[in-house]
Amino acid sequence: MIEIDGSSYSGSGTLVRDAAAFCILKQEGLHITKIREKRPKPGLRAQHLKALEAAAQICGGRLAGAVLGSREITLQPGPSVRGGDFSWNIGSAGSAVMLALTVLPLALFADRPSRYRITGGLFQDFAPSAFHFIHVLLPMLRQMAIQAEARILRPGYVPKGQGVIEVTAAPAAEKPNPLTLLSQGRVSRIRGIAMSSHLREKAVSDRMAAACKKKLAAGGYDPQIEILYEDKKTAAYRQPAVQPGAALAVWAETDTGCRLGADMAGARGRSSEVIGRQTAVELLEDLGTGATVDRHLADQLIPFAALADGQSAFRIPQHTEHVTARLWLVETLLGAGAEVDGDLLQVRGRTVRR
Repeated sequence: MIEIDGSSYSGSGTLVRDAAAFCILKQEGLHITKIREKRPKPGLRAQHLKALEAAAQICGGRLAGAVLGSREITLQPGPSVRGGDFSWNIGSAGSAVMLALTVLPLALFADRPSRYRITGGLFQDFAPSAFHFIHVLLPMLRQMAIQAEARILRPGYVPKGQGVIEVTAAPAAEKPNPLTLLSQGRVSRIRGIAMSSHLREKAVSDRMAAACKKKLAAGGYDPQIEILYEDKKTAAYRQPAVQPGAALAVWAETDTGCRLGADMAGARGRSSEVIGRQTAVELLEDLGTGATVDRHLADQLIPFAALADGQSAFRIPQHTEHVTARLWLVETLLGAGAEVDGDLLQVRGRTVRR
């Protein structure tokens, strides 16, 4: 049984989700204590609980202590990782993308292709947006020979959630390839999506896009931002969101194969112009460091690099607590080698048997 102190480093739900996936792949039991102890609302929230339940279901494992608010759980993995069709509903606006990131590493070692339909929040603060997941992270994973796709079926915002995302993934024929991105290169284009639901009369999508374009243009770029309005009359996706909401994402592509993104969701009291400007500022800041990944990719790529065949290396814009926590986890649970020298992050993957 692997013992993990859930209050270590960032003390976030990411420790719980990553630890569950890694222990399933290693076929070792997991005991986590002090879950999210440092957070304002300690213990398992709905999105963490559903991620644990999903991981256990995929491998036929057994969970104990996994209830809302719990600060201690045990997970005993089942005999194998199963592919096929799975559907989970978080039951809140908790991050559906975070749940997807929990099960995606498992799909690489499943016995057949996987399809996950996840209901929850797709656009909110303190979690990766569905746009960043689809247009930034997944393209980078495909450079590692990880075959995964995702599509939005219904947008979902705080507080009601009820967004739906569908993720498909194929088992890796071999181990994923390492990712080597040492030079940012020249930005070849910047694209983006400005979307709002049930807010056409306030021109929210246009205003977000205009503010973002103005700020990026001042930085010397000419972004192409798609403007989407979705409601009962305009079918941008299969179903319209159940409540008003907004989200903006932009991403830069470079001639060396890098992709850096930034995004922000709407919130009460947050104007469209603030969303547009702040999203542009974040992208400009990360590009200005010479990094080859953005501040969110910096930690999101670590679990996949730890499962790759060889050494991955990329330059990060800042060393966040999430980077520190995830490096500690891949070293502790997978035995992967990891180090950060200045802005250069390197991870040496370790063998995981199917």
